[in-house]
Amino acid sequence: MSEPSDPNDQFDDIVDTETDRDPDLAVIEAGSRTLRAQAGPPQGDPVPSRPEDPELDKALREVETELATRWGETKLEPSVKRIAALMDVLGEPQRAYPSIHITGTNGKTSTARMIEALLGAFELRTGRYTSPHVQTITERISLDGAPISAERFIETYQDVKPYVELVDAREEYRLSFFEVLTGMAYAAFADAPVDVAVVEVGMGGTWDATNVIDASVAVVTPIDLDHTDRLGGTTAEIAAEKSGIIKQGATVILAQQPVDAAQVLLKKAVEADATVAREGMEFGVASREVAVGGQLLTLRGLGGEYDDVFLPLHGAYQAHNAAVALAAVEAFFGIGAEHARTLDVDTVRRAFAQVASPGRLEIVRSSPTVILDAAHNPHGARATAEGISEAFGFSRLIGVVSTSGDKDAKGLLEAFEPIFAEVVITANSNPRATDVDALAAIAVEVFGEDRVVVEPRLPDAIEAAITLAEEEAEYGGAGVLVTGSIFTVGDARLLLRRG
Repeated sequence: MSEPSDPNDQFDDIVDTETDRDPDLAVIEAGSRTLRAQAGPPQGDPVPSRPEDPELDKALREVETELATRWGETKLEPSVKRIAALMDVLGEPQRAYPSIHITGTNGKTSTARMIEALLGAFELRTGRYTSPHVQTITERISLDGAPISAERFIETYQDVKPYVELVDAREEYRLSFFEVLTGMAYAAFADAPVDVAVVEVGMGGTWDATNVIDASVAVVTPIDLDHTDRLGGTTAEIAAEKSGIIKQGATVILAQQPVDAAQVLLKKAVEADATVAREGMEFGVASREVAVGGQLLTLRGLGGEYDDVFLPLHGAYQAHNAAVALAAVEAFFGIGAEHARTLDVDTVRRAFAQVASPGRLEIVRSSPTVILDAAHNPHGARATAEGISEAFGFSRLIGVVSTSGDKDAKGLLEAFEPIFAEVVITANSNPRATDVDALAAIAVEVFGEDRVVVEPRLPDAIEAAITLAEEEAEYGGAGVLVTGSIFTVGDARLLLRRG
């Protein structure tokens, strides 16, 4: 009888078999069939899996492989010239529908999902474009609240491909990965057609590829330090770049901001003759209390108060995202300007009750509880730590952390240090993941050597964290938080899914 194979080797075999595309485009598309902590996301998972049809999956991988030959999302040339040229030859599809444009440092995707849910509840057909994806590239382009199918994604790519090649031939640099996806999203929305597009910037604002739309509503979620090598070293400098989405005569919805960032954004709004609504002034969170499975809110909108709003997401920051989303939708409908009224409160309640935000304080396992959160900078990590402390009564919390090499790993770890009993340092599947030894050295500096465990492979790291959590005498009081990067969360989500 042959000896049982090493689980680590089994996982490597799965990855080799099921993944043959550039990992910069997605996390590993292989679940660990060896992980004893098998558990999965709830029913109705908003994150799609790979196509079950082998031929369809092959066709999707071929598209991903072609996209992988282009500049990745971290290589940028600050210009909208190429995407504008693509829009021109496509017939300006982005002008076929009104849009809501979202920038900021943290909270963009969750806010976009909430805006989408609200608009859908009011019977508008929506298109949503967000990035990066948690598991599968098709997540980035959604219609009517659901990611487009693999078939439609492939068809859209094939439709725009001749025009992409035409622009490639004319320009000094080929269109980037993100520029092509943006063109696909705008074309798919026009083809649907949608009543309104909800568009999240990729990075920054002024020269982001999405910034060829003239959105009637510009949303700025909280600004903090991130991508400082590209956007600037202060929140004011970053705000100046992000303010580029504010268009002439638009309505600007501002989340709470650092003073210097707010000054820059308000100045831009004045220059654009835009109307401004500020969180804490014209709208905000009137009250909130922790509830089973989320929180119960009273939101103060542009038109009045909305009480008894249940939000099935954890953390004060999600309540603030909800206030921003509500104000954005009110502004889109003209409330606070042309109309002095509120939206139908029952419809608002129904929309928020259905919101999901994968990879944001998402519970994927119990006994012990395993939570995924895509915090990747100190600002996001602090919000996550506060949310964990408020919503979960853990007596012992173990962290599993892998960051990207261009992020402030020390600041992120310092934000988590007060809530982690121990931290397991590992690496995700992305080639830009921070070197494990380098990250471990930072972790030792922050936590001390006795509180740091190193497991280079994520499946082993999750196993180790669960084992450490289970050492807690009060078995039900232990938990694991997997965090540090959207890639870390995507990998873990695949590892822990059912089946």
